[in-house]
Formats: sequence, C-alpha cells, structure tokens
Amino acid sequence: MDLTKRQDVPVEETWDLSALFPNDEAWQAALAEVKEQSAKLPVGEKLGERPEHLLNGLQAREALLEKAVLVITYASLSLAGNGADEVAQANANRVEEAQALIKAKLAKLEADIIALPTGLIEQFRKSLPELERFSVYLDKLLANQPYTLSAETEEALAALSPVLSAPYSTYSQSKAADMSFPAFKGADGQDKPLSFARFEDQYELSPNTEERRNAFHVFDDTLKAYEHTYAKLFATEVSKNVTVARLRGFKSAEAMLLHDQNVNETMYHNQLDTIYEELAPHMRRFATLKKEVLGLSELRFEDLKAPLDPEFEPETTYDDAFATIIDALRVFGDDYVDMLQTAKTDRWVDRADNIGKATGAFCSSPYGAHPYILLTWKNTMRGGFILAHELGHAGHFYLANAHQPLSATRPSMYCIEAPSTINELFLGNHLLKQTDDPRMKRWVLLQFIGTYYHNFVTHLLEGVFQHRVYRYAEEGVPLTAALLRQTKQEVISGFWGDAVHIDERAGRTWMRQPHYYKGLYPYTYSAGLTAATKAYSLYEQNGQVVIDRWLDMLKAGGTKKPLDLFKTAGVDMENKETIRDAVAYVGRLIEKLEQSY
Repeated sequence: MDLTKRQDVPVEETWDLSALFPNDEAWQAALAEVKEQSAKLPVGEKLGERPEHLLNGLQAREALLEKAVLVITYASLSLAGNGADEVAQANANRVEEAQALIKAKLAKLEADIIALPTGLIEQFRKSLPELERFSVYLDKLLANQPYTLSAETEEALAALSPVLSAPYSTYSQSKAADMSFPAFKGADGQDKPLSFARFEDQYELSPNTEERRNAFHVFDDTLKAYEHTYAKLFATEVSKNVTVARLRGFKSAEAMLLHDQNVNETMYHNQLDTIYEELAPHMRRFATLKKEVLGLSELRFEDLKAPLDPEFEPETTYDDAFATIIDALRVFGDDYVDMLQTAKTDRWVDRADNIGKATGAFCSSPYGAHPYILLTWKNTMRGGFILAHELGHAGHFYLANAHQPLSATRPSMYCIEAPSTINELFLGNHLLKQTDDPRMKRWVLLQFIGTYYHNFVTHLLEGVFQHRVYRYAEEGVPLTAALLRQTKQEVISGFWGDAVHIDERAGRTWMRQPHYYKGLYPYTYSAGLTAATKAYSLYEQNGQVVIDRWLDMLKAGGTKKPLDLFKTAGVDMENKETIRDAVAYVGRLIEKLEQSY
C-alpha cells in the first residue's frame, strides 16, 4: 500500500509524450523558437492598409499558436504526471513566463485588429476569400469590441498573465507538491496511506463505514490546515474577475464570464435553478434509500458516495474495459472506433497511481497532436465509465481538430461535457443489454445515478456556490474562509434537507475543486449532460440519423454558438423542458433502484 514514485511506474501505464516532443531538449528548442516567433508578429497600423496585411497577421498568429500549444501542453502534462518533479516544475515556470510574452504580443495584435473599423473588416472579408478561414476568430473579436480596452492596456494585462493566473497555479502546485496526509485507520485496523487521489478514487467510495469516515476526517483535517490560504487564493481569483469585468464595462463578473461562453443569463439561471430546486426531492429519496440499505442511523455527507451494493463491484482489467467501451461505441462508426483503438495502442492514457500525480481525470487535446487522458486506474468497471467519459472528450476534439482550423476547434465551455457524458450513457446501456443478472442491472443503474450525481449534484452545487460567492464579491462582502465554508454548507444543506447530516467538514469541500479557477465551469457539467440525455433519448426513438447529427456537431468544433451547435444534434437547450426531462429521467432511475430493493 506504499505510494509509488513516478520512476517506478510501468511505462505502459503512462502516456507517451513523444507525439509532442521526443525529449526535453527538443521541447527546449521549440520553446526558444516560440519566443522568437512571437517577437516577429506583425503588429501596427499596416493591418488596415490591405486585406493581405490582415491575412498575414492572422496567419502569423495561427502559426505561432500551433507551435505554442504543443510547447505548453508538453510542460503541463509533464507536471500533471508528476507534480513533485522539480524539472517539470521548472519547465512549467518557464512556459508560464513565455506565455506572458506570447499573450502580450497576441493581445497587441488583437487590439490592432479590433481598432479597425467594422466596415473595413467586413470589406476585407468579402474581397479576400482566404480570410474565411479566420471567420470564427474575427466574429469573436467583433463581439468583444465593446469590452476591449486600449491596445496598451490589453498588452499590459496580457503581460501580467502569470500574476493574474497565480491563484490557480499556486492552488494546483500546493495540492500536488506540498499537501501531504497522515495515515488513517483502515477497515482492518491497520494504518493506510492517504493522498488526494486515493481519497477521491478509493477511500471515499469504501464500503466500510468506519474506514470511509476515518479517511474523510483525516482528509478534512489536512484541508483545514490550508483553509485560510486557499480562501485567500480563491478570493483573489474572484476579485480579479470582478475588477476586470468592471474595467471592461460588464455589469458583473458573471456577465463577463458568460459572455466568454456565448451563454445568456437566462440559460445560466435555468440550469442552476431548475436542477437545484427540482432534482432535490429525487436525490433526497436516493439518500433515504442509501441510509436504509446501508443500515446507518444517520447518513452523513461522507457517506453519499458509499456503494449501495458493496459486495458487488465488477472487476475488470484495463484491456477488457477498453474492449467493452469500443463495443459500446461502435454505433459512432469505423473512424471513431479506429480512434479508440489507436488511443489504447499508442498510449494516449496515463492511468498510473503515483506520488505527485494530478487528481481526478481530464483530457487534453492539443491541436496538431493527438489527445491525452489522465486518470487513476483501479481495475473496476466504474473506472471504465471514467475512461469512456474522457474518451468522449478525446473523440470530440480529435474530430474537431481534424475538420477545423485552430481558431475554430473549441466550442463554448457550455458544450464541452456533452460528448463525454453521452459515452457513459452508451456504455451503461450496452452493459445492460449484455446481462440478465438483476444485480448487474442494478449496478449499472447505480453507475448512471453516479454520473448524474457527479454532474447534476456535485458540479451543479459547485455552480450554485460559485454564483453566491460572486454575488457577495459584487456587494463588497469579504470572502473569508468562514464565509466560504458557511456558504458551501448552506448550499449543500439546502439541497439535501434533512435527508443528510451536513457539518462544517462538508462545507470545506469547496477546497477540493480546481474548476473555480476556470471561469463559470462547474454548472456547464449539468448543461452538457442535459444535452446528452436528450440526444440519447432521441437516438432511442430515431436511430442512426441522430448519431450522424451528433458526429456533425463534434466536427463543427467552435464554428457555431452553443444553442445552434446543440440544435445541429436536434437538442433545444433554450427550452426549459429539456432540463426538466433530464431531471425526470433521474427520478425514474431512482424509482427503478428503489424497486430493485
């Protein structure tokens, strides 16, 4: 049970970064080239003299970014694999400094383009067809025009990007390299080593109540030691966004962050309010069932992820899980399946469990290379759902990167979680079709509920918490550790009611989430799963035509606004009933679960 060092991990369990750079020396050379390239960006008034000058500027920007993306990704993935590695730490710092230089130059170029008369830009686009490649980027610039500051100010803000991103980088570095946990008493009475990854991937899910609660208490005691520091980091992040929003002329920080997502406030509040209010009764029934089945006198926050059928946990190898996922996703066609098989054979996935590794799971999809997936593999089919989820992200950007220029690959954050969660729905339903075992069917039901719990409860409640925190900040209320803890506790208590005992330890769980440093990210998990739920129900009704539309949506990347992008797949996210249908689906899952007992 000792924690493994990165150098002792079997190489087949790690990702192969050679698709980015063969070694550190090649990466260092590319970093130097990127710096040199950024210094040569064509900025200045000449952009408006001829359409060819504007085209040259946009082409130079794209060429720089294509190389910079690979440089940045190599450094960030190296650090994610082993945050305790001093070389990776140093390289990440070097990239951060280079990014500041690049951002400053790009900001100057962007400001120069925005300063051009709108009519002139449109005239250039009509007269020079090659500018069509950059239409998504130009449209975005024009939409940002009312909120753009002077060229000098934009350049200064970009140059300060390492400082402005310091709350997130400090938080991440602290979690990966400095935070250590004492041992705790496990189910067998023996001391067990604890880490962020092991708590979230193993002990939080332990079937043994004493072990689960012991782990949570030791985990929280360590968080508590960092509470005031992390509160200051988060308060600084919020204050930064509030200040920048005011400087740019937005009515609030949330308005600025939603503008960046191409999402209006109605869509945002529909998602938060509808799920928070209407899902709560269903989840309270789920909590009551869990309390009864587990035989607990009191269901605590740390019991919410306890397995309902602890003696039934389908074990599987990584190879077998991958094969099952491929079978489940064959409906997406041969090209998609080929991508999945390549992901396995070419080591796109880092599944090791080692000291210093980033927690959770993510997919990074650099333009010009293949996607990379990070997770911690535990030989359970639950891990298969996590893998299927991240492969959904990989498939999304594998297709978008192949069909769109760099400036048009990424859709709004509002859309990001749909391709990942629909993969989970396909995997679960595939497993249901493969078995007649009532216990296995119930287990799959529990995985579905776990997916909705993750997106509609965990992240949705984070979104509600985030909304309240920004409201406090706009009102000038100091964001202290006590206020953040109390606010999180109130959000959780308001959702679960009397069904779950919520104490201040639950209130500190806001400290676990890095998404707060990525704009209004948490609520978008629920938006993506809402769209995926609707699309899957349409597939059950209409078959392959829905899959074809879905693939068209993935290939479209960021060429459309989120509402239009989902309409490509036949999903209307403006309709509040789309959200209510997804909530009702969760209610039916819980009803089936109750019946199974």
